[in-house]
Amino acid sequence: MEIQVYGSSSAGNSYIITEGNESLMIEAGIDLKKMRDVKWQSVVGCLISHEHGDHSKHAHKLLSSTGVDIYTSQGTADALQLPGHRVQPLKALVQQQLGSWSILPFDVQHDVQEPLGFFIQTPAGNKILFATDTYYIKYKFPGITHLMIECNYALDILNENVANKRVGAFLKNRVVKSHFELGNVKSFIKSNDMSQLEEVWLLHLSNNNSNEQRFKTEIQELTGTPVYVG
Repeated sequence: MEIQVYGSSSAGNSYIITEGNESLMIEAGIDLKKMRDVKWQSVVGCLISHEHGDHSKHAHKLLSSTGVDIYTSQGTADALQLPGHRVQPLKALVQQQLGSWSILPFDVQHDVQEPLGFFIQTPAGNKILFATDTYYIKYKFPGITHLMIECNYALDILNENVANKRVGAFLKNRVVKSHFELGNVKSFIKSNDMSQLEEVWLLHLSNNNSNEQRFKTEIQELTGTPVYVG
């Protein structure tokens, strides 16, 4: 199985996961011109977590220029005004089959209509947990093999930036209520079954409120697995 990261920041997010002769796309926030190597005929669908532009701004282009359908919540589809015949609505905790891939959407905490995370089982039985733009995950998941999770900021770095007036109090409040913090990511890992974990992908790091090497080191020490930064 291969995970390809085309973007993982406030500038744009998109991921392609390939196993065998099928691929799954997550997020449509990257210009398709930067994804020329993707074999669109092998992509079984595109999952979109929520309507913010860095995750969805190329959704209409994806529909018009490829044969790939979009799978997202009705709230996200409505917010993006996506055409119904090419959009398959997902409901939290209702399993969906995309080709040989099994998708369990789940609700997350963000400042949008109906955001989702995804627990994905691949054709070969790998179990991928994908969650971004949330400050908390209330569910537990069995046998995660690949963790793709937002690690946007560390509270001590954010507080230091507020004290130095590099970040305003209003922005701090929004970040705290809508993004995953390093300590909360650690708590999530500790509270879930990670006995089968093979690797971790840290996603959507803040430009100003994160430290890539520190985050990578601390999560690697916690999990004992390879950690990659998207």
